[in-house]
Amino acid sequence: MSTLTKSEERVLRVYRKFMMSPGQMLCFNGPDLKRNENALHNLMNKDMLIKERFKGGYSLTQEGYAAMKSCV
Repeated sequence: MSTLTKSEERVLRVYRKFMMSPGQMLCFNGPDLKRNENALHNLMNKDMLIKERFKGGYSLTQEGYAAMKSCV
């Protein structure tokens, strides 16, 4: 598993807060989307998130789910 930045960990904690599973879409909007934009793209590049067609929508991959579970 790759090393995560603090902002990437913050995004994954949002998924954990809502008890998301792989393949479930979570939507970021407004200031949250803007603030997390770089982290969301980085997590996509690390194959931990998949961008959905719905604006601000991202789904966890299996690897992203494993990383989410290990975030403190």
